[in-house]
Amino acid sequence: MADYKRGFIEGNWTTAIDVSDFIKKNYTPYTGDASFLLGTTSRTDRVKKRVDELIIEETKKGGVLNIDTEHVSSLLTYKPGYVIKGDDIILGLQTDEPLKRAVNPFAGYRNAVQACKAYGYEIGENIKNEFRYRTTHNTGVFRAYTDTMKKARHAGILTGLPDAYARGRIIGDYRRIALYGMDYLIEQRKADKVRIGQRDMSDETIRLLEDIERQIEFMLQLVTMAKEYGCDISRPAENAYEAIQWLYFGYLGAVKEQNGAANSIGRISAFIDIYIERDIKEGTLDEQGAQELIDDLVLKMRLVRHLRTPEYNDLFAGDPVWVTCSLAGMCEDGRTMVTKTCYRFLQTLYNLGPSAEPNITVLWAQELPQNFKDFCAKVSIDTDSIQYENDDVMRKDFGDDYAIACCVSAMKTGKQMQFFGARCNLAKVLLMALNGGREEAHGDQIAPEGKVFDEKPLVYDEVIEAFKTYASWMAKLYVNTMNVIHYMHDKYAYERLMMSLHDVEPERLMAFGISGLSVLADSLSAIKYARVTPIKDENGLIVDFKTEGDFPKYGNDDERADSIAKWITEFFYGELCKTKTYRNARHTLSILTITSNVVYGKKTGSTPDGRRAGEPFAPGANPMHGRDCEGALASLNSVAKLDYACCMDGISNTFSITPEALGTDEDNRVENLTNVLDGYFLQKAHHLNVNVLNRQKLIDAMNDPSLYPTLTIRVSGYAVNFNKLTRDKQLEVIARTFHETM
Repeated sequence: MADYKRGFIEGNWTTAIDVSDFIKKNYTPYTGDASFLLGTTSRTDRVKKRVDELIIEETKKGGVLNIDTEHVSSLLTYKPGYVIKGDDIILGLQTDEPLKRAVNPFAGYRNAVQACKAYGYEIGENIKNEFRYRTTHNTGVFRAYTDTMKKARHAGILTGLPDAYARGRIIGDYRRIALYGMDYLIEQRKADKVRIGQRDMSDETIRLLEDIERQIEFMLQLVTMAKEYGCDISRPAENAYEAIQWLYFGYLGAVKEQNGAANSIGRISAFIDIYIERDIKEGTLDEQGAQELIDDLVLKMRLVRHLRTPEYNDLFAGDPVWVTCSLAGMCEDGRTMVTKTCYRFLQTLYNLGPSAEPNITVLWAQELPQNFKDFCAKVSIDTDSIQYENDDVMRKDFGDDYAIACCVSAMKTGKQMQFFGARCNLAKVLLMALNGGREEAHGDQIAPEGKVFDEKPLVYDEVIEAFKTYASWMAKLYVNTMNVIHYMHDKYAYERLMMSLHDVEPERLMAFGISGLSVLADSLSAIKYARVTPIKDENGLIVDFKTEGDFPKYGNDDERADSIAKWITEFFYGELCKTKTYRNARHTLSILTITSNVVYGKKTGSTPDGRRAGEPFAPGANPMHGRDCEGALASLNSVAKLDYACCMDGISNTFSITPEALGTDEDNRVENLTNVLDGYFLQKAHHLNVNVLNRQKLIDAMNDPSLYPTLTIRVSGYAVNFNKLTRDKQLEVIARTFHETM
């Protein structure tokens, strides 16, 4: 490896797999401004023009350009594909043509069939024959599900579960390929198998030995895939181009093999910057070439597509893949991890235009250089395309080499993996508690039979006791449902390549989630501070409420309501932790809905806070639409009170403010937004999406998409092209609070 290590400071990384050590020893912090950045080259413009043409064609065809229905996607299914052969710098597409989608039925064959049919395609005979006698993850799950699990799923109490699609949210450490080369990584994995094979043959040992063999098989296939593009990833990368190409091949192999949601690319900016800095010093690369490399990598990430059913798209609107790319943060030794390549990634939003992908995530810290903070604020104001997460909070638990999966989920890169678990609709749990275990829409007895509350004013303490009983029961059911899902996913749809780029025995996290937080908090507040009387139908089922008097609402920095929201998360997390998880995964919890807050609302009856049956929830941890009426800062203060210690899978907050509210000119707006971010995160808040726009712009775009064809907005942990949202999702976004005062 001597030639590949030239100019690098050696350390533990030279004798063991330790990318973090390599970065700390060799990266160059940057505290300057953005004046060094450059625009696109003519080559980039040609490739971008072709990508734009393909996306327009894709949109005209209803969102799917083409589907290969004859082959099952895997690393070696397709011959090399290009956007423009000869003009592509970073090589590799999921299939043999840009935007052609592949079929990957391992998570669920019926889903693949339905997705093809939705766009006018039919699964080919080759795939039918291959899966005629093959058990998929989806089949295995439903074999093991209990009747109660099926009922809770059908009713939408446990919802969005990864039981019919690939689970996603696993971040391979793709940097390892560039730093060490695949020959070394394969050799190390074989040594792992020998070492683990000396243990007693318990269930876990046997499973792990099989996992390793499956990993090695796909590591070898990745080498073959790269060779077909003329690249030898068996050896380490020797320059910046190869470092980017090598790690991209790892990511590309992962998304060829698995169509799981949010298989993020990780935290790669400082790693790439080390190679760029060395090349510039050696005179083999200049700034224009460096920006061109990043531009081309980002173009390739924007082309990632998965085949989805309409039902999936209803939950996760906008056709997202969440290629989350984490930037900046601080090193544990006190140095900033801002590099010039952090700027280069942000510059792609100008060079290539605003975009939902990659899901650029800035790890915000109080000690970040002011120049970088200001540039981030400017990019947010101009593009609405980036999100922020509190590095000062996450670094304490995850160190300085973690990355974000999906939207808000932190994991130590290559050392932790996640069992994704969607969410529990806590607003429906409240309604079920009031109805003695029956679901409010159809009257099905899902939970154990209990007291049905009378048609007289509700007593807060009595409601809380009932809610605690049913929430505790639901938490146990939730954990056990997740255990079934991930047992079967490991058995039938295991992420062989991604897991080969982790430590052989990573720490596992099981990510639970809740939806309807603000609905539940306001409902309990109404019961406590106003007069709420249930209304029953002819079957004795509570289907509505008469709420008299005012009550404090979550989102106004009012401790009476905010303390209820805080208690809900802490209580439910504690109940989840009482039930053992599959493979001893650590329980984590998120407050995140993606765009599913619309679907969850459709499945939920009227609630004591005055929300009508079928109306959307607020996204994530947001206050309900229009109820946070005390200004932007009060709204942020309320969300900041939620404790990250019990929500370590993330607390999503989507914040919209008008340009006028931020200031009268660009400099003033940049300064004010930077101060807002500093102040919010200083309170140990976790996450913030930032939209700086007026409601009327969204209304105009909804009525005439051609006015703003690239309009990108943050929705709930991720960004979407506004025009890709369905009408109901657009209307829900328009109905959200747009703060007009600080």
